[in-house]
Amino acid sequence: MIFEVWAPRASRVEILPWQRELRPGGDGWWSVEVPEAGHGSDYRYMIDGDGPYPDPRSRRQPEGIFGPSRVYDHARFTWEDHEWKGRDLRGSVIYELHVGAFTPEGTFAAAIGKLEHLVELGVDFVEIMPVAPVPGARNWGYDGVDLYAVNETYGGPDGLKTLVDACHRAGLGVLLDVVYNHLGPSGNFLHPFGPYLTGTQGSYWGEAVNLDGPDSDEVRRYFIGNAVQWLRDYHIDGLRLDAVHALHDRRAVHFLAELADEIDALSCHLGRPLSLIAESDLNDPRMITPREAGGYGMAAQWSDDLHHAIHAAVTGENHGYYADFAPLASLAKALTSGFVHDGGYSGFRRRSHGQPFTGPGHRLVCCSQNHDQIGNRPRGDRMTPAQLRLAAGILLASPYTPMLFMGEEWGTRSPFLFFTDHVEPALREGEGERRRREFEGFGYEWDAPEPGDEESFLRSKVDWSELKEEEHWSLLCWYRDLIALRKALPELTDPRLDRVRVEFDESARWLLMGRQSLSVVVNFCPDSVTFPLSETPILLIAEEGVSADQGALRIPGQSMVIYRSVT
Repeated sequence: MIFEVWAPRASRVEILPWQRELRPGGDGWWSVEVPEAGHGSDYRYMIDGDGPYPDPRSRRQPEGIFGPSRVYDHARFTWEDHEWKGRDLRGSVIYELHVGAFTPEGTFAAAIGKLEHLVELGVDFVEIMPVAPVPGARNWGYDGVDLYAVNETYGGPDGLKTLVDACHRAGLGVLLDVVYNHLGPSGNFLHPFGPYLTGTQGSYWGEAVNLDGPDSDEVRRYFIGNAVQWLRDYHIDGLRLDAVHALHDRRAVHFLAELADEIDALSCHLGRPLSLIAESDLNDPRMITPREAGGYGMAAQWSDDLHHAIHAAVTGENHGYYADFAPLASLAKALTSGFVHDGGYSGFRRRSHGQPFTGPGHRLVCCSQNHDQIGNRPRGDRMTPAQLRLAAGILLASPYTPMLFMGEEWGTRSPFLFFTDHVEPALREGEGERRRREFEGFGYEWDAPEPGDEESFLRSKVDWSELKEEEHWSLLCWYRDLIALRKALPELTDPRLDRVRVEFDESARWLLMGRQSLSVVVNFCPDSVTFPLSETPILLIAEEGVSADQGALRIPGQSMVIYRSVT
């Protein structure tokens, strides 16, 4: 077997346990043949006498981030998804989950047991939060290192492949959340190998990745190769790219554009669609503009504006960034224009922000809850079932690509707290204070549980037994009906924003969204409202207490209805 590693500044590289020196090659690469090594062999590198270190491209870390790398042969896994032809993001509904908190066991294998629930719910994609190895036994995943490996706590590389295989056989696509803007603060051994990082603070979370400095060609290939691995070797259908606004790249061809070009070529080879979804808070339409038109070529991007507008309307919260979205006018703009901040002034940022959105609606992935928007609240609290009924109705009737967060569909009472399990005492003891500083100015009284306490993780596991309770089962049926209606009626998946009309009354707190012959009416006020009608409405989905006749539509307080007009 031949081992290769990139270490452009090293003068001597050795591989253990065979204690053999690697030979220098071109462009900073070193290599050595070890005939006795193969699948399952453990190894580490020494760099100029320092180490030992795991392989930057380690495919497996069975003993965690401080242990040796292990050779893993992708070809040894037997796939059964031969009939899978991929799934297009357009018209789809995404379901985001954290493997460790999705089931009591917190493993890939246990998640397979819940796929029937997701199929019956009607979603099309499962989006898995990051699975790279992390410190300790529990973590959101954004502290990952050894980016080519898979967290052994969840089930390792074979466990992930088995889950993807099962998803495909169930008709579900799989998206994987990956982090290319920083590495975790613990177990990051890239520095001894080469200039992967710039040495400067690139974001709140750590050093900037070297995408545009000396030797950055190989650094970019490191991350692009990682993306290719997930899509080719793990049969993943798309990647969600974390916080791309924290990627520092001043080169003429942006890293995202180069990545999109490579993934398009891979899609052609594999014969199935592959989607790149960027998380960005820039409100910059270049993210989803095709490369031939000067954009970055992402299939879609996460957009917070609709979330913020829905949350403010449903909960009444107006602190922090919600202050910019408190008026119903913001929700109306989000539903018809994509971005609320499209070049105008943001009071929260105290500056102008964004550009007008120009693409079809399906290029914006929107939600009423996700891991960030729940987990970045001090207590990790979620919307109530009553609030979720309204939020889901707006989201699933919108012209965007909707995404749900695990447990949302039945209104779980489980919070989703920020949790970690750092090994180093300094990181463990200071985590809570770092979180408090990160969210200064957000309007919260920061009384969060300690991230390092195991209880913070255990409390975040969704409680499946709640489905036995009427309130939660009723909400699940509401979500199923909404998703089924969305799939049945082409008006609801139509991504053309110029065909969405919105009326609202700021003082009376109601909003009407028109989707061609369909109308979605939401009453945010606690008092009932009556709408005079000139046509006969056919109620398609409605909450209890909604009534209609030829002359009027009556909607109780804090409820909604979707109806079709028949003249």
